[in-house]
Amino acid sequence: METRASFIATMQETQHLSPEKGQSPANGNREQFDSDEGSSIEDADFNWDEFLEETGASAAPHTSFKHVEISLQSSFQPGMKLEVANKSNPDTYWVATIITTCGQLLLLRYCGYGDDRRADFWCDVMTADLHPVGWCTQNNKVLMPPDAIKDKYMDWTEFLIHDLTGARTAPANLLEGPLRGKNPVDLITVDSLIELQDSQNPFQYWIVSVVENVGGRLRLRYVGLEETESYDQWLFYLDCRLRPVGWCQENKYRMDPPADIYSLKTISEWKCALEKSLNDAANFPLPMEVFKDHADLRNHFFAVGMKLEVVNVREPFHICPASVTTVFNNHYLQVTIDDLRPEPSKISMLCHADSLGILPIQWCLKNGVNLTPPKGYSGQDFDWADYQKQCGAEAAPHLCFRNTSFSRGFTKNMKLEAVNPRNPAEICVASITSVKGRLMWLHLEGLQMPSPEYIVDVESMDIFPVGWCEANAYNLTPPHKAVLRRKRRIAVVQPEKQLPSTVPVEKIPHDLCPVPQPDTTGTINGRYCCPQLYINHRCFSGPYLNKGRIAELPQSVGPGKCVLVLKEVLSMVINAAYKPGSVLRELQLVEDPQWNFQEETLKAKYRGKTYRATVKIVRTSDQVADFCRRVCAKLECCPNLFSPVLVAEVCPENCSIHTKTKYTYYYGKRKKIIKPPIGENNNMRSGHVKPARRRKRRKSIFVQKKRRSSAVDLNAAGSAEESEDDEPDVMEDETGSEETSSELRDDQTDTSSAEVPSARPRRAVTLRSSTESDRPPPTERARRSRRPQPHSYGEAEKCTQVKEEIKQEEEEKLILDSNPLEWTVTDVVRFIKLTDCAPLAKIFQEQDIDGQALLLLTLPTVQECMELKLGPAIKLCHQIERVKVAFYAQYAN
Repeated sequence: METRASFIATMQETQHLSPEKGQSPANGNREQFDSDEGSSIEDADFNWDEFLEETGASAAPHTSFKHVEISLQSSFQPGMKLEVANKSNPDTYWVATIITTCGQLLLLRYCGYGDDRRADFWCDVMTADLHPVGWCTQNNKVLMPPDAIKDKYMDWTEFLIHDLTGARTAPANLLEGPLRGKNPVDLITVDSLIELQDSQNPFQYWIVSVVENVGGRLRLRYVGLEETESYDQWLFYLDCRLRPVGWCQENKYRMDPPADIYSLKTISEWKCALEKSLNDAANFPLPMEVFKDHADLRNHFFAVGMKLEVVNVREPFHICPASVTTVFNNHYLQVTIDDLRPEPSKISMLCHADSLGILPIQWCLKNGVNLTPPKGYSGQDFDWADYQKQCGAEAAPHLCFRNTSFSRGFTKNMKLEAVNPRNPAEICVASITSVKGRLMWLHLEGLQMPSPEYIVDVESMDIFPVGWCEANAYNLTPPHKAVLRRKRRIAVVQPEKQLPSTVPVEKIPHDLCPVPQPDTTGTINGRYCCPQLYINHRCFSGPYLNKGRIAELPQSVGPGKCVLVLKEVLSMVINAAYKPGSVLRELQLVEDPQWNFQEETLKAKYRGKTYRATVKIVRTSDQVADFCRRVCAKLECCPNLFSPVLVAEVCPENCSIHTKTKYTYYYGKRKKIIKPPIGENNNMRSGHVKPARRRKRRKSIFVQKKRRSSAVDLNAAGSAEESEDDEPDVMEDETGSEETSSELRDDQTDTSSAEVPSARPRRAVTLRSSTESDRPPPTERARRSRRPQPHSYGEAEKCTQVKEEIKQEEEEKLILDSNPLEWTVTDVVRFIKLTDCAPLAKIFQEQDIDGQALLLLTLPTVQECMELKLGPAIKLCHQIERVKVAFYAQYAN
């Protein structure tokens, strides 16, 4: 009860709920749902990963949400050209191409380098000397290629003409002024003013103010009604009803408040509010870049009286017959749901050619969906043919409608996040119960009042991918039976606005090193400037990082502000991981009480899910080297994988010899313990206890290795730093059988065989037994069974079977022509093509798996990273283990 009470108190401190907001059912505020204690606790502890695993469901792919994909796009696009100052000669400039973007950072490559990425460099849009193409000519600046390539072409003018023909140039307004370095969504700030089209009259607009911007989903309030929340609306910024201020006047439309709020103010009050908002918009205009992705409306082909089927906007649980009642112009029309009663209730909607939820007649019949008859309809079963004769109306032709069968990759049982149609401020966990053409039926989880499945179009801007709310620091209503844990295992943090952006000033002196530095109170020139950090991709990348992805990273990052450079390096490392979420969790644990640090929020995306965590990043240059080594140690990679030290050929840590694979690393360690005392050998042979203990230890270690990729609250034995330091001592102190368990834990042979009880465990033991001592080679009897004494079988048939299987295993023994550590990606692909797994060779090519990476592959890794089913994964691991055994026998020493 104490834990529950303290947690509720914490939630109340961070959210500051007011009774007024909780009592307003129409205001569209998400805060009203936080007043329920149960909902708050579920929301805080809801875990998408665990929920998906528990339900066996999958998340809808990110690419299915077109509007979210557009909102995440940078204003800069790869391939754009711009002019940038030469690094060697800042007084001259040269044309560069944008390779990729990361927030306000751009990865650039000077034109002329072709596909050579060694000279790629990062720059900050906000501080770098960047200009649009043509700026040098206009300002009499010198265009000169970098010294490294100046002799590559004889005529650079001709080269530039050819290179810039047909290329996209970075717009000038993205490189200077208020738009500099910002994405369109980020330009929409609180109090920004926009014109909103009336819901019934396409020629009437009124100005709204942005109260909140949640990842492009805007909470809007009519100007003149600043004191009330009851009429707030939620729209995505790409909605065609939103226009820049001045658009209405430019097109000579009416500027009047909507009919349902007109009576709340006097005419003079509305006029004053309008004049004030127009003045504010003129002084602080919303950049036109915000509206660059708005789709143009196409002409429609509807006529008054045409019949169609529509999703009821007031109750989006039904599809009803409807009629075109008004055609305003080539773009807009009014559709009204049919009501045959003497006093019909008029439900009308403003539509255009691409409006969501309008369908041709017979659509429900063809898709097996129930069509709700018009109210007042006298027949028992609704029939369109009879109804058309009764009304004397024609059906809207199919050319009037957009593609009605396009599902955008949504399928039944997928999970997503969706807006509650009865409360637009609430976003819930949703399950797709059915997909028919371009319509989906969603079941919203966690509602306090049960609701039927509601219908939504696959291109609706009220649906979002899994993790969207978390990524945008917005409350998500979880299922009532969510997975609840007292200790969170997923690396998810509180919203960014609740995080301290820097360490409080009073803490900084205590976080500094104890060496007296009396002048640290002031800002010393260069103290916060990070040196150039090198990505030494030849160094050992460890179990977390993909060697192929590391090789694709730029050679260096920086110099620059410490926090900015280190944050960029960590983001690159996260994206180069097999499982970015696992690396993010490990980075959370990197800290030192003596650091002068700043907390930054890092993101990781994996399989359509977004994770966020707070990571401590050092602020001063003297702590950068120690920070990099700490991070590398936590990720179990070479300390020089990314560091201020440039590794040319041979790493100072000699990682190519000791840690390129776990085999060579532990082979070097094993020489010290190859001759255990006689008593230890007798111990292993004395009874049944030790082998049984060894098997149990190996199983528990396997479970532990699985957990370390998903758990934040690791114990001391599971930490990366301690395991490397402590293991040699453990191996020297323990018995020979326990040495073998330690070896298996790190070379991961048992992880690839733990789930396959056939031939593969025998190979693992073969690998183990061949290195234990100077025993004679024929140890097949011990390998055949995990029992200590093979003669306990006692039956001739079983002995015969054992010999046959041993003989078959010897026949499958692989002889290698070269050391797998030296295999290139091509060599690995060639080997796979010679096995019965030849169809999988393409995967190795695509993921740049060389020999070193091949030796680190295990069954869980193969299943996870290559997305293979169990059967093909087992076959592939069988071939990989053949290489491991042959490597150990031929090249390990």
